[in-house]
Amino acid sequence: MAEHETDGTAGMTPDEKRRDQLLAAPDAVEADAAPRFDVTHPRDGVTRIDVRDDAPVRPGNPEEDPGPS
Repeated sequence: MAEHETDGTAGMTPDEKRRDQLLAAPDAVEADAAPRFDVTHPRDGVTRIDVRDDAPVRPGNPEEDPGPS
């Protein structure tokens, strides 16, 4: 069964769709669409997800001092 896209994203790659969605918000800037994670597959059946060093927002405890910027 073929899926029919009516939202204007037909023919777009997943990365293009992601960028398009992130930049659709009012006042969005290009930096909002910057990659924040690196996904690798070091061996069969294993997926590694790393937060990029240059990600503007990083996971962690919001109550802790994040250290020097």
